[in-house]
Formats: sequence, C-alpha cells, structure tokens
Amino acid sequence: MNAVSPSELLRVLPQARRFARAITGEQPSGDALVAEALRSPLPELPARLALYAAIVRAAPKRDHAKDALTSRQRQLLLLMALEDLSSDEAALVLGIDSNLALAEADAARATLRTVTATDVLVIEDEPIIAMDVQRLVEACGHRVVGVAASEADAVRIAAASPPGLILADINLGRGGDGSVAVSRILQTLKVPVIFVTAYPERLLTSEGIEPAFIISKPFEPLALAIATYQAVTAGRSPLA
Repeated sequence: MNAVSPSELLRVLPQARRFARAITGEQPSGDALVAEALRSPLPELPARLALYAAIVRAAPKRDHAKDALTSRQRQLLLLMALEDLSSDEAALVLGIDSNLALAEADAARATLRTVTATDVLVIEDEPIIAMDVQRLVEACGHRVVGVAASEADAVRIAAASPPGLILADINLGRGGDGSVAVSRILQTLKVPVIFVTAYPERLLTSEGIEPAFIISKPFEPLALAIATYQAVTAGRSPLA
C-alpha cells in the first residue's frame, strides 16, 4: 500500500479532478470517479501518478467498435497532452511498457487527425492569441464559426451560428467574463465547452459549478486536439 500523506493528496487533487473530468466528460461523474479512486489503496507511485493510476483503474471501460480511440489511447493522450506527463510517467500510470505507450500514443495522434470535425466558437479578447487559437483549431480539422472578443459578441455569434464546441478564455478584459458569456449561451444551447486559461487552479476550487475541460496556457496543438475530441464525444462511446 502506498503511504501517500493527506497533504500530498490535497496538493495533487486539482490535477486529478481535471484528469478524471476529461475522461468522463463532465464534472459530477469525474468527481465521482476521483472519490471512487480514493476509496481503494493507491499503487506504489509518487502521489500524483498514484492518484492518476487509481483513477484509470476505477474508470469504466467503454471501448466500442465505432470509437476512434480506445480507452487506453484516450487516457494516454490526456496524461501526456493535458497533464503534461512524459511517456515513461504515463506508462507507469497505465501499468504498461514504455515502448508500448509510445506506440499507442503515436497511433492515437494519427487517428485524431481523421476524426470528424465540428464547428467551434472561439471566445478570446487578445487578437494575436485569438489568431493563434484559430490556427490551431483549424489545424485540428475543425471549423471556426466566429471569434468573439466580448460577452456580447459571443452570445450574438452563438445565436447566429450555433457551434458544436466553445473554446473560451475567462478574462476578456473590457469585454467582460468568458465564463459569463458561456453561461448565457448555455441557457439556450447544449454544447460542450473547453476553457483555456493561464490560471487553471482558479477554476478548480470545489466551489459551485466547475468546467469539465480546462487547458492551461500556453498549450500544445495535441492538448487542444485531444481536449476537443473528448469534449465533442463527452468522453463516451458513440451509440450503436
């Protein structure tokens, strides 16, 4: 049994909650997955890796013939792209050989390039950052239906061209708050949301409703690719 101290667990808990939500596609089920993982003895790994491994072990296996990625491939990319683990660390978490982890990750990256695209609304007030995000979104195969620099712009664009995904910054400067814009849009549309922020810990406070998908700035194209795939599929297999 891993003798991880309570203080160590508390320190890595926000990262573990982010990982679990990205697996399941929503806050309640992700947090329930973390709670289930904590009820069992943790493996003999450093605190952060041990908690990730316990989450993987507790996560339901939902592989389906119509899935573009297997559960293990999803988990690998989430660990490496969103959680910034090395391939060796991800292999330890999943309990597989490092060479197999690399091969699976390469296959998953290739598959992501062929995944069906969706329409994306980008909410970002910094023009240069917005252009970069749009470029990355389009490089992932998605279509940008609009770039909003304010709450009002975001609501207007979403009403005119309903997106299949929203990619939103939080601080829009004089344009308001990205989370408020998203809340207004979600009153009339049911659409997955990814928040992009330089301060992800501010969105993982255990207070009120928190986002299921968070990418830390600056981010790599792969992080965006796997996050959009998970958000669009809600971390679940398609219906038969």
